[in-house]
Amino acid sequence: MDYDFDLFVIGGGSGGVRAGRLAAADGFKVAVAEEFRMGGTCVIRGCVPKKLMVYASGFSETFTDATGMGWSVGKTSFSWPQLMSNINKGLDSLEEIYRKNLGNAGAKIFDKRATVVDPHTVRLSGGKKYTAKTILIATGGAPFVPDIPGSDLAITSNDFFLLQDMPKRVVIVGGGYIACEFAGMLNGMGADVTQFYRGAQILRGFDGEVQGHVAEEMKSKGINLHVGTDVQTITKVKGGLSVRCTTGASKETDCVIYATGRRANTAGMGLEEVGVKLGRYGEVVVDELSKSTVPSIYAVGDVTDRVNLTPVAIREGVAFVETVFRNNPTPPDHELVPSAVFTQPEIGTIGMTEEDARDQEAIEVYRTAFQPMIYAMAGRNERMLMKLIISVKTRKVLGCHIVGLGAAEMIQMAGIAVKMGATKEDFDRTVAVHPTAAEELVTMQEPTRVG
Repeated sequence: MDYDFDLFVIGGGSGGVRAGRLAAADGFKVAVAEEFRMGGTCVIRGCVPKKLMVYASGFSETFTDATGMGWSVGKTSFSWPQLMSNINKGLDSLEEIYRKNLGNAGAKIFDKRATVVDPHTVRLSGGKKYTAKTILIATGGAPFVPDIPGSDLAITSNDFFLLQDMPKRVVIVGGGYIACEFAGMLNGMGADVTQFYRGAQILRGFDGEVQGHVAEEMKSKGINLHVGTDVQTITKVKGGLSVRCTTGASKETDCVIYATGRRANTAGMGLEEVGVKLGRYGEVVVDELSKSTVPSIYAVGDVTDRVNLTPVAIREGVAFVETVFRNNPTPPDHELVPSAVFTQPEIGTIGMTEEDARDQEAIEVYRTAFQPMIYAMAGRNERMLMKLIISVKTRKVLGCHIVGLGAAEMIQMAGIAVKMGATKEDFDRTVAVHPTAAEELVTMQEPTRVG
């Protein structure tokens, strides 16, 4: 059969764009459809604007720290409109780069919503249909908001980056990394931040000691963190909103932000109707080569709910092209993926938590907590945490967890060693770089826990 395209990608995020660009550069006829803005969640309303806001919010503490270093800092002020204007200029530039790279590779871009009609046909909003030998679903995820009275009064991360003015009083609902990052950003910018999470501790799935350390530091910075607490209702009141909790307490606020997880963005796409199996939360069920239950339809990125990180989506997109267009079946590697969380303090992590590792084998735990040199001079009582989980049998580093200044940068480098199978003795043989916080990773000599 003669198809309009060799590949039709639905979704213009990092995974879909990478797959489309590579296939087009190889000479295949490729189309990419995106209903919002090219770049997807990460570029437009996720990682990139979030990290810029984290940088911006950190200056409130930096100005204070400077006095400990001999600087006299005058009166300071913060302008949300100026920050958002600068961020949006940067996002416009990044989106243009995505478009340019796709166009230069020879891909056709459709700024429209696309749905699946049959295993080889897509329909664009407006009714135009195109056929493709292979269809790639790369539509990512969308924020999930529970159905409670007044939930329509709340906003999500998607809406947050469109706010014209910064709310002075904010309630954040959720305990995952997005909720905690937002709490830190807004707190640093001067908002009164209250965070409610129904679970026993924030950052579920992370190492227990990391969870506790970050929670305590967040509270010490002025975030009103309440665990074991959920929101029952949201109502309008004079001057704002009123949030009523399961504890019976009420909180008045200007804005309620829900960060209670994400769901695969597959609603109304026609996938189940053509035979694509979806999971419990709408995710596309795929095999190790990212193929769905329909042989001509593949999926990569958050829409598959495997490892929901932008660099992983990109790797999955590359592996898809190797498999389908280069005759080189390549499963994406989801083992030992380093990641960072831009809470304040930030987290860098790779591998197993202490709890998971202990359930599997005998381990040693090497752990240190200390005050970084710059904070000691500045008089800031913030401590870093570093932790290595070691297999007693193989001596391999099963997990590395860092909380504090530069954690994200450190974990990228430490991740290489862990991915290569480094042992504790490999770390010990590495000469420390002094004076740095990172040197603590190679100078911990005695385990704090064994078992």
